[in-house]
Amino acid sequence: MSDAALDVRDAPDGALVLVLAGRLAADTVPNVWRTALRAVREQPARRVTVDAAKVEYCDSAGIALLVDLMRQPRQAPVDVANLNPSYQALLRQFDPQTLDHDLDPEPPRRPALEEIGRAVATALRDLRTQIEFLGHATSAFVSAVRHPSTIRWRDVWLVCERVGADAMPIVALMAFLLGVILAFQSAVPMKRYGAEVFVADLIGLGMVRELGTLITAILLAGRTGAAFAAEIGTMRVNQEIDALTTMGLDPVRFLVTTRVMAALLMTPLLSLFATLVGIMGGAFTMLSFGIPFVTFVKEVEGIVTFQDFMAGWVKSFVFAAAIAAIGCLRGLQTAAGASAVGDSATRAVVSGLVLIVLIDGVFAVIYFFLDI
Repeated sequence: MSDAALDVRDAPDGALVLVLAGRLAADTVPNVWRTALRAVREQPARRVTVDAAKVEYCDSAGIALLVDLMRQPRQAPVDVANLNPSYQALLRQFDPQTLDHDLDPEPPRRPALEEIGRAVATALRDLRTQIEFLGHATSAFVSAVRHPSTIRWRDVWLVCERVGADAMPIVALMAFLLGVILAFQSAVPMKRYGAEVFVADLIGLGMVRELGTLITAILLAGRTGAAFAAEIGTMRVNQEIDALTTMGLDPVRFLVTTRVMAALLMTPLLSLFATLVGIMGGAFTMLSFGIPFVTFVKEVEGIVTFQDFMAGWVKSFVFAAAIAAIGCLRGLQTAAGASAVGDSATRAVVSGLVLIVLIDGVFAVIYFFLDI
């Protein structure tokens, strides 16, 4: 096959004829593209006919040349004639007129007040959805507890392994570092007054009442909540959730209950583990300040009561249920698209962290009025 060639002629009826010949491919089209465009643009009032009878081969680059000629802003149209039918079928897939407009225009910017109203309405709708889902999940959970034989215990133990055992290394690392940092930052100013021993009180109460459970919940939101959303979101994208519904199975009872139950079983244990590791981190740090390990432990035993322990441990159950449920909800809300699963995982993490702060604040107010 020969290279692309272009011959510009004048027709007897006054039209301009562009005779294309040879091979219109990516490596040959640039040689004639500029010439053809120049000829079309220099005489916008003349009718132009592109004669493609001698075109031996035409790929996407050749079709792009023809479409570009047809879409030029002119008073008279540009027509393509004598093109091979197989190549004509490719050309018909493109509408040159639509290429002059943005096919995905940016939505118009609304007034700030309207944007705020829409955001508030979206947040209220999402809150209503969460409340409805919470009721549905609670009903399914109570039904599962009343009828243990309906629970898929194999799935529960598998999820428990992922939520609990697999999370122990990262929980231990974060809790130990938190105890070390808290002890060091507290001991430096208290050393001025010779009160380093009271750092044990601070670390003991802080880890037992607040930080042990809180760090576990944050890791649960970032690790387990996102995993739940991604798993169920992938099932939604693959239409497995629709298949469960078609078979008469409730996705909430089938998928959500097992994950919430696993989170309720493992999170309190992880919270207790994180609390102990955090206290150990503080104890090792205080060794460098001359506080023996035994003295540190005795000080913690003297300041921390069973009431303090329960005040922090009870929150772990609420954190577990809220974060597991919101992760499953975001997964069930997954839309279609390549980025849908990632968006669901992101929303699960953000919602989980917000819930942690809100729940912790509610507990703080309750403990204040109950003098706990």
